[in-house]
Amino acid sequence: MTPLRSICVFCGSRPGLSPSYAQSARSLGQGIADHGWRLVYGAGDVGLMGEVARAALTAGARTMGVIPTHLMGMEKGKRDLGQLVITEDMHERKKVMFMNSDAIVVLPGGAGSLDEFFEVLTWRQIGLHTKPIFLLDTDGYWQPLIQLMNHVVAQGFAEESLRSSYISVPDVPGLLAQLENHLS
Repeated sequence: MTPLRSICVFCGSRPGLSPSYAQSARSLGQGIADHGWRLVYGAGDVGLMGEVARAALTAGARTMGVIPTHLMGMEKGKRDLGQLVITEDMHERKKVMFMNSDAIVVLPGGAGSLDEFFEVLTWRQIGLHTKPIFLLDTDGYWQPLIQLMNHVVAQGFAEESLRSSYISVPDVPGLLAQLENHLS
């Protein structure tokens, strides 16, 4: 029997300015369901988090939300999920999400999404895991980050291997194809 594959999605608790961010989040939620994967995400019902979760749930995906106690009100913790885990703090949230996933996808987001990306990237860089990490680069959102990562390598603060520790994908169909490739 094929094991249930789980996709950890880190993304903004805000929708951002471009409608394409929300559309990509909805498409990803739908794609996760279509592939029979489980969505593991931050349990919020706002911003891109809410978009990806609602689309996944509507399409029949299994879901696991992980949220710290102090964000239940602010992020409107979704209670209609298959599984809801309430943690004490943000660090525990990231750890639980990571441990319950087979791949990590980072959609557009702010400081929290960057924190999540850099934590799992650092864990990979120091050899704590080999799970694939994807940046969904909707409308080139992550290009400044990718340029910064290239600068970090060029200035000698990271090995060249840092660039291959994550995969930037411009759209949801390409991301789903990459996920299929890495999870099969």
